[in-house]
Order: sequence, then C-alpha cells, then structure tokens
Amino acid sequence: MQFYLNGFQARDPFISPARDGHATPADASERAVDVLIVGGGPTGLTLAAQLSAFPEITVELLEQTAEPLVLGKADGVSCRSMEMYEAFGFSEKILKEAYWVNETTFWRPDERRREHIVRSGRTQDVEDGLSEFPHVVLNQARVHDFLLEVMRNSASRLEPTYSRKLVSLIVDASSADEGAASASTHPVVARIERTDPGHVGEIETIRARYAVGCDGARSAVRQSIGRALHGDFANQAWGVMDVLAVTDFPDVRFKATILTANEGNALLIPREGGYLFRMYVEMDKLSDNERVGDRKITSDRLVAAAQRLLKPYTFDVKEVAWWSVYEIGQRITDGFDDVPEAEADRRRPRVFIAGDACHTHSPKAGLGMNTSVADAFNLGWKLAAVLRGAASWRLLKTYTSERRTGAQDLIDHDHEWSRMFSTPPKDPANPDAGGVDPAEFQRYFTEKLRHTAGVTTHYRPNLVVAESTHQHLATGFVQGMRFHSAPVIRYWDAKSIHLGHTVKADGRWRLFAFATPEGAAPGSPVRALCDFLDASPASPIRRYTPRGADVDAVIDVRAVLQQPHREVDSATIPPFLVPAKGRYGLQDYEKVFCVDPRAEDIFAIRGIDRARGCVVVVRPDQFVAAVLPLDAYDELAAFFDAFMLAPEAVPVP
Repeated sequence: MQFYLNGFQARDPFISPARDGHATPADASERAVDVLIVGGGPTGLTLAAQLSAFPEITVELLEQTAEPLVLGKADGVSCRSMEMYEAFGFSEKILKEAYWVNETTFWRPDERRREHIVRSGRTQDVEDGLSEFPHVVLNQARVHDFLLEVMRNSASRLEPTYSRKLVSLIVDASSADEGAASASTHPVVARIERTDPGHVGEIETIRARYAVGCDGARSAVRQSIGRALHGDFANQAWGVMDVLAVTDFPDVRFKATILTANEGNALLIPREGGYLFRMYVEMDKLSDNERVGDRKITSDRLVAAAQRLLKPYTFDVKEVAWWSVYEIGQRITDGFDDVPEAEADRRRPRVFIAGDACHTHSPKAGLGMNTSVADAFNLGWKLAAVLRGAASWRLLKTYTSERRTGAQDLIDHDHEWSRMFSTPPKDPANPDAGGVDPAEFQRYFTEKLRHTAGVTTHYRPNLVVAESTHQHLATGFVQGMRFHSAPVIRYWDAKSIHLGHTVKADGRWRLFAFATPEGAAPGSPVRALCDFLDASPASPIRRYTPRGADVDAVIDVRAVLQQPHREVDSATIPPFLVPAKGRYGLQDYEKVFCVDPRAEDIFAIRGIDRARGCVVVVRPDQFVAAVLPLDAYDELAAFFDAFMLAPEAVPVP
C-alpha cells in the first residue's frame, strides 16, 4: 500500500484521517442521508464498506438486531470473494484464520454391505491457475468483523445503527419525472421503529437519495417496492450443525460428500480452528403444504441421523455450537430495483435490493453469501460514481441487468445440485429402482468447481462492458468476466506482486497497457498512448479528472512490459507513468510492471498478443470492461464518454 503522499504522519496507515463531521446524528428523529442501507448482514456490510471509502457520501446502515453478529450461518468464502476481499484489504486475515478447502472426497454405499459407506473418489477443490486464492471456510461473523473494521478505519468512520426496524418505505412520486423542477433531492422516505431499551416504539424518519434492501429473504424493502420472490420449494428438509465431536471417520478434515443407501445423504465441511466441523444432514420429506417448522426437528435428531449415515464409523458429539433446519428452495425476483421494466429507459432507480432479498437457494453449494456480497460490490461503486457526479444515473440500470442474470445461473445450478444431493444413490442390485449414480454425482460436482469458485460470472455487453471486437488481443482477460490476476514484477523496486492486487475497492477505473516488444520507449505504441492520455482534449483522463485532483484519481493507468525489469532503461519510462501527485508533487513509482522471470509469463498465460499489445480496461469491481488495441484512442474515449460526466457538467444526483 502507499501512504505519506501528503506528508509524514506517525499513525497506523490502515486508519484514514477522519473527515470533518457533516452527518446528522444517528439518534435524531428526522435525518437525511445519501444512501440508506437496511440490513447489516454480509451484503449490507460490503456495500457500506465500499461506500465508506467516499467521505463526501453520507450513509446510514440500519440493523434490526441489538449488536454485531457473533455466530453466523454462512461459512464458505469462494476464490472470487477472496479476490474481492483483497481489494478491501483483509484477504490475508482470512487466509490466516480460515480452513482451506484443498480437496473434496466422495463417499457412497459399500457394495458388499450397503448399510456402510466407503470412499469412492477425491478431487482437487480449486484447479491449478484458477485463482491466486483458495476456497476457504470461516465463520460469517468474522467476515462481518473485518468489514466493520474497514468501515471504522475509513475517513467516514462509519458504524451501523443497531436496534432499528423498518416500518415503511416510500418513494416520492415526483422523482419519477427526471426533469421535474419539483423533484425531491431525497425522494426515499423511510419510517423506522427503535427497539433499543429506553426508546422502544419511538419512530424516526430518514430521507435518502437512494435506499438498498439487504434485509434477507423476508425483506421489508422488497415488499415496499412491490417485488416478490418467485420459485419453488423441493419439499425436502435438511439439518445443519456445527459440532465438536470425536470420530474415526477418516475424512473429517476434508470436505466430504456422503451418499448412503437408506439413511439419506450428507455434506461434511471442516471449519476453522482444527476441531470444529459442519454437517448438512438430509432429514424428512415434506408434504406439499407442509413447512419444515411443522416437524419440530431437534438437534438430537440431527446428531442421530448423522450417526446412522456415517456407519461403520463412530460419531460422538461433544458439543453442538450451532444448528438449524431448512427446506430446499430456489426463488428469485423479476427485478432488483423499484423501476418497472416498461419505465426503465426513462426512470431512475431509487431503491435496490441485494442478496437474499432478491434470490434465495439452499446453502450446500456455498454460493449464497458469495453471490450476495458480489451484488453489493457491483452496486456500491455505481452508486458512488453517480452520487459523486462522475457518472450518469443510467449506470445504475446495469445493476439489475448484470446481477439478475448471475443470480439466475446460481438458481439453475443449485436446483440441479440439490436434486442430485436429495436423491438416493443407485443400487447395482436393483437398477430399476432409479437414483443417482455416485460416479455421475462426482462428475457433476467436479465439472461445477469453477462455479463454486465464483469465477464463472460473465456480464453481457452493456453500458460498462464493451462488445468483444478485440477480444483476440487478450484471450485470457475475457470481457464481462473478472480480471484474472497473474504475477508480475514491479519495475522500480523489483517486488513480485499479483497485478490484480493493484485494483482496490476505491471506485477508480484501471487501464492496463500491455506493451509491444519496444516497451514504453519513444516511438512505441505505449508511449503514444501515454501522450494521448496525458495531453489530448479527448483523453478520458483529461475530460473526467476534477481540477486539482491527482492524475489517477478517476482512471489509474499502469503499463506491463515484456522485458525483464533489469533490461529496461529507466530513461525510456514516460513521465506520465511516474506521475507527480499530492501537495508535494511526489512521484508515484508503482505504475510500471515487467514479466516475472520466477513465475509464468503474464503475456503467455493470459493470451496477450505480443506483437500488438493491448489495453485492458478494468472496472472498479475488478471486472474487465474492454480489451482494445493500444492505438484505439477513439474507441477508448467513446467508451467512457457513454456514461461518465465531466466535472463541470455534474447534475444533482
């Protein structure tokens, strides 16, 4: 990380200087904010952490409970989420504390004694080269802690407001007319009930420019905008428990899928700390009109079911740290904001829903929390860009179009995965009885590991994803997919880093210029690109960087050279790639990178055309927006011109 830009300060560099206070106190009965977030789970906290990077944006996060989460339900953290948490600055903390899912084992009925189980296979959980991060398991409450720390250490010093229940939420009708002079600047009006001691029943009113419902499957925000979850329940009850137990089951520290002949199926997932593990246990088939709560299932029943299905192994539970029961279901809303599809072209969305508020599914696939925080990361930078006057409100329309497609893919995958996991395995002695083939089950699981890793999301061309005209210039940086990081050497200090780790959750765009063999020397395409970006009136940097701001405040340009760093003459590096910044005009020496001779060549593993080079445009949420030729100045300018606003043309957000 970089610090001391504007002078030496003897303080923790991870704690930003606090902004000058301008927010209304959270205990005022009437107050106004830019963004109101309802729900302090992982989705709401991720959104708040992203917005806390912008101290000029006022945010209030309401949480119905009285205090932060202590023990969470979700525990799987995908590779993609780890990449995102690197952008927030706490991936290393998770890596140190979490359980790493390295391999998954598969268990099926023993053909000699079908009441017993036997291991039938194993697979590597994350394929080589898929991500620089592993798939890990950690208590959801710890992820909350890290996000809360980001908020508290930001210049905003943002904290949730606890013991608040949403009573109603409406949008001022005048805001539907985008050009109306009477349109309210804070059209969202929320009535909030306090539930904390000494204030129970007191009503507060919060006005906001935008509101986001991160309040779960029973979302009051979703109901307030007339959206509903659509889908089915599979009429199958499952139990889940975190236990400390003594067992001779040999794979208790591996993720393990267990198919039994007559006792149902199970999924075992080790937890952090070396002793705790989670078990998902198939329980009862439900009738059409029955809900899982009607069965009065207890933790003792979960333990007994686990003991039966693990035979011939013993399973002596010493402590149940947490348990729950649920029924399998996959549901999704038809839209993720308050604007009907017929009005989408002319009406600005003011209320959004994210996470379980707009898509629900079974937890065994391990994608629920990961998909939800990805919703928040997608929405957060877009809200910030609009509120700061850097982008048109039409950018907000891409949230629903991008995230709903990804959520539907999750629903489809979860439906098939849950169906297979709730089906008894085939009996070779009775093939006509049906069931799932354990070998087919393992094959499907292995095929979908990229899905589980969270790296299959692919946004279609839209306002912030260009058409794939030049994709051939960098086949490994797929437009509309996450920027797949690779190792490089930072030129000025020879430090080995991952290029993707330069993309932080700070709302900035990145332009990575991959050089031709000439590098950045005079007369090279990279040097010409730098000259254009530095001086041309058409340059998006010149058009959209506010007066007085650092040159990389909106769009951060970095170059990657093909030569080893020791073979590059520093005199050939253009001044644009060593920009003067801050009040002292200090030079930034972290803009130029070279191939890492001790690792795989980034040009080779990401399919970059060595002869022509390219520009890879990366969004603030780490997704590839465009791949362009180095000399495609008009296309580059047109891409940003489509949605960005020049500082002097900033409208009221």
